[in-house]
Amino acid sequence: MAYIHASWVWFKYLSLGARGDGRHGFTKNTEGGGRPRWQGGGTDILSCPFRKPSPMFTAMLTARSLMLASLAFFNLAFIHVVSARPTDVQNAISSAPASQPTTPPASALPGSDWRSLESADLHNYVQLTGREQFVKAGEAYFSPDGLWIIFQAVEVPKKGLDGTTPEAATSYSLYVAKLVRDANGKVTSLGEAFLVSPPGSANTCGWFHPTEKARVIYGSTIGPPAPGVAPGYQRGTRSYLWSFPPEMEIVTQTVLPMAKDYGLRPGVQCGSDFLAEPMFVRAGYDAECSYSKDGRFVIYTHVDDARDSAGVPLKADGDIWVYDTLSQGHRPLVVAPGYDGGPFLSPDGKRLCYRSDRKGNDLLQIYICDLVYVGGVPTGITNERKITDNDWVNWAPYWHPSGKFLVYGTSQADHNYEIYAVEVDAMGARNPEMHEPRRVTNAAGADVLPVFSPDGKLMMWTSQRGAMIERETKPSSQLWVAEWVGK
Repeated sequence: MAYIHASWVWFKYLSLGARGDGRHGFTKNTEGGGRPRWQGGGTDILSCPFRKPSPMFTAMLTARSLMLASLAFFNLAFIHVVSARPTDVQNAISSAPASQPTTPPASALPGSDWRSLESADLHNYVQLTGREQFVKAGEAYFSPDGLWIIFQAVEVPKKGLDGTTPEAATSYSLYVAKLVRDANGKVTSLGEAFLVSPPGSANTCGWFHPTEKARVIYGSTIGPPAPGVAPGYQRGTRSYLWSFPPEMEIVTQTVLPMAKDYGLRPGVQCGSDFLAEPMFVRAGYDAECSYSKDGRFVIYTHVDDARDSAGVPLKADGDIWVYDTLSQGHRPLVVAPGYDGGPFLSPDGKRLCYRSDRKGNDLLQIYICDLVYVGGVPTGITNERKITDNDWVNWAPYWHPSGKFLVYGTSQADHNYEIYAVEVDAMGARNPEMHEPRRVTNAAGADVLPVFSPDGKLMMWTSQRGAMIERETKPSSQLWVAEWVGK
């Protein structure tokens, strides 16, 4: 029944919420407990002149409305789709409702004095999200001014009218929230979380536009993921899997609470801008996206929906592409056997970092390369080189604003995922003797998906070092931030 309810809500949103009378959707309950609110509509934008949606968007709304009506009629089962950039390295996480933590945080456990062990790089820790609000949260990125973050999470389900609590969602939703700072500018907590993505959809990889305040992009199925088995990444026979649903597209929208916070004038950004609209539509999975500094280019991962003669998805072979928002053209950049994804441009825009399963053994390695520009447009790559080459899983590399080193998650520390940093020289090469990767985190749980604030003074990441609740065997994945003092 929970699935039908979610489908029906989204069906109503598509068929009724995007009408030309200016009513763009609904607002979730805003009272009590700081529950996340959906930002997709409400009376606040009734005064905005409605901008007619594009023909492509209108067609997609019609098609998805028909599809979801069919889903509701046939009462399909839940569909399990997880993030394309995995934000939780546990093989399984309980979806039990939140309760008060019953075990001390990792800092109080014997042999886990991580504050002391990490003091060379990190000071003044703040846990941004908690189990009382989110079953799990992770993969967060800063806005260009460092004031907001965008992240993906699974909200703790609320008790229904019948007194029962439904299972937690199986897919991630996208949220934005403003960082709370004290009089000295230090981060003390996270403000109210606003739900950005469409209800019932599967989402991943949010990113802020570098010049248009309040605009974001992310990967989304827009509606509930289609039934069936999607291609995905899985190491051996382990239960952890992240999928590449072929209906996932890169979408863009203006986030209403952010627009209000920045004081953007009504009528300038309104209408369908507050809804998730695809930047483009391609067959297969498109996500893992980020902008160039000027906002012209979007670097992303594309996976063809390749299947064998029996219709079974083949092992995903992702490639890295660039989309030119000016010419609306696409061009492949990194094309090689095996999955290549999670790309980020270096601060100077001259290089890419990414992860690759080039050997086809599910042991991801970190790569960087130089971009080839022709007429100011990236047309290819050169000088590709490995940053890691080992028997571990290495993924989610991210540049420090200085461009002098990368941070990334790896399983090389006793099979526990930890964050490492590695230096690269001016040419982007790594001298194994001079610049061995060094360990940054030292907590008992997994630490992954590190990113830096635009000024390089903060590192934010996904961690399992917090408190644990009843019926769970590990702390959940949540967002943490700390001051970066490393070199």
